[in-house]
Amino acid sequence: MNENTTTPGEHGTGNEPATGTSRTAAKDTLRPMPLVNRITANDVIDALASGLADFRAAPVYGLAIGALFAVGGLFVILSAAALKMSYLSYPAAAGFVLIGPFAAVGLYEVSRRLSSGEELSWSAILGTMWAQKGRELSWMAFVVLFIQIMWMYQVRLLLALFLGFKSFATFDEFLTEVITTPEGLMFLAVGHVVGAILSLILFSLTVVSFPLLLEEDRDFITAMITSVRAVVTSPIPMIGWAIVVTALLIVSMVPAFLGLIVVLPVLGHTTWHLYKKCVVIPEKSPSDATP
Repeated sequence: MNENTTTPGEHGTGNEPATGTSRTAAKDTLRPMPLVNRITANDVIDALASGLADFRAAPVYGLAIGALFAVGGLFVILSAAALKMSYLSYPAAAGFVLIGPFAAVGLYEVSRRLSSGEELSWSAILGTMWAQKGRELSWMAFVVLFIQIMWMYQVRLLLALFLGFKSFATFDEFLTEVITTPEGLMFLAVGHVVGAILSLILFSLTVVSFPLLLEEDRDFITAMITSVRAVVTSPIPMIGWAIVVTALLIVSMVPAFLGLIVVLPVLGHTTWHLYKKCVVIPEKSPSDATP
């Protein structure tokens, strides 16, 4: 694929910049949908190897973004404790990592620049991230936020259904309740099943949509459809990758979120390369060009 040296936000726009969702959607009706390749487990492994290579090639960007994300996770936990809602620490932390794809936008740009041989600088990376505020990728942030709200809502609902309206002074008290009583164990079981379903939905909607919107001027509906198609086309390797991501995130959160400093950038870089393996952008025909 031919990659220009322009900042994403200008990619795929021709001579006419995007000015809103309706305008972008109208333009998308004039050009073909992105194509989706069938991938294998070897492709996922190759993408992971490329992600590790990107992290080693430009570690300062990944470490900085990962550290910022880790601080955000600690803030969520400390806020729950300060509000005397420490029993929500675990579900809040799990919900927090759902915003990982949005936080990784800078990492996608680092990988894009490394692949195209463009210069890396903080001004370029931060400029690209800032430019997304007026593009379709910002709408994806609302999608992620909506699912995160649904995540926390279902936690509170299940707490009320299985544990009633009990109050817990400490996290230890809450933990004792959920692992030593039938109601608590049922809460854990149902909560994890519902959480897994929400996570799979979010993964399917975002696994390639964020990188696609960074690189191409497409509407976010098209991006989500393409992302779901990528999962449906290659369900075993994609769901396998989702399980790997989940496992790595859980492990990285255990030591006070410190593992995210390394895990998040590696996952972000890998996601970019997985997107490039899954999605092919059709060449624009002359009739699609802006007059």
